[in-house]
Amino acid sequence: MDRKALFFDIDGTLLSEETKQIPESAKNALKEARKNGHLVFINSGRSYILVKPIMEQIEADGCLCGCGTCIVVGGKIAYSYHIPHERGDEIKRSLLAHEMDGVLEGVDGCYFRREHSWMPFMENMRRSIARQGAMSSYFWEDDCYEYDKFCAVADEASDKEGFFETIREDFTIIDRGNNFYECVPKGHSKATAIQWVLDRYGLTLDDAWVFGDSTNDLPMFEFARHSVLMGKHDAELEPYATFVTKTVEEDGIAWAMKELGIIER
Repeated sequence: MDRKALFFDIDGTLLSEETKQIPESAKNALKEARKNGHLVFINSGRSYILVKPIMEQIEADGCLCGCGTCIVVGGKIAYSYHIPHERGDEIKRSLLAHEMDGVLEGVDGCYFRREHSWMPFMENMRRSIARQGAMSSYFWEDDCYEYDKFCAVADEASDKEGFFETIREDFTIIDRGNNFYECVPKGHSKATAIQWVLDRYGLTLDDAWVFGDSTNDLPMFEFARHSVLMGKHDAELEPYATFVTKTVEEDGIAWAMKELGIIER
């Protein structure tokens, strides 16, 4: 069988959002795919520090993190992009000026404001990131770090459209629902990360297979010719799916890989 490059989203694809676990069937499927000579990559919107715990549970050739802003191969960072420092400071000021809050995401940690947020959503996120060991000891107000992308959160008092106008020129804004927005530097996406891998290994787009479920997977679904959509998914991906599998909890990853002949039944 010709060598394939397989790209997997995490949340809702490899990782069950119900149990917060990766099914053993998926772990075994990825392991078998690599034994068959295929390449396996995580392709996530998560920053590298949040992907590391997943990489410890599976066998993979590398991970594409932060929507293509950080690429790790063989445990070493092969590509990394940081928002220019002055621009990063402007974004922080603009968020607050438009009555918004958010989290800044870097390779080494996630950065929150020193002051606790007036938004319950943000405080829940702060606790979740802290539980995962990914909250930096530095805060927004410190001047000794770089970040690669960020997530913005709005409420009824926010001027989110006013804020978006300040970043549209150099950021792609992904609406994740419930006034939660993922903001990625233009020129970076899950699709650009895939192209980087294909170029590195001398493969073509016909060799790439992507697996995902949510709106931040849209760039790789639009880009790829072989797109596997999880049983539970965002409808925006449906026009681009070439195969629809079962849910994570129904062993959808292993089932799809068997049906598609990537691993044996």
